[in-house]
Amino acid sequence: MRYLLLIATDPALPDPEGWERMLHEYGAYTGWLQEQGLYVAADALGDVATATTVSTKGGTRVVTDGPFAETKELLGGYYVIDAPDLDTAIDAAARCPGAAVGKVEIRPIVELS
Repeated sequence: MRYLLLIATDPALPDPEGWERMLHEYGAYTGWLQEQGLYVAADALGDVATATTVSTKGGTRVVTDGPFAETKELLGGYYVIDAPDLDTAIDAAARCPGAAVGKVEIRPIVELS
């Protein structure tokens, strides 16, 4: 089953040394997922300041700058993994560097076809 790992972390950007360390940690994590045969896809997301939210209330399009919800932690990226069960997905999420500084939400991907 495919799972989406949503990585929510503190919005404060690390200093250059912290940024370099974070990139190394995520590179190692991605390599581990690939070695385990779990990796499907991953991406970092642009800064929340670049977010645009769209809704259609009463048939009228409403476009708002910024994220859908204001929270302490911001969605910074995601992984899509293909794991045999939720326990494997939980283990993979716990190994994600983002889990040490924020939270990783696991959502099963519903196959519609």
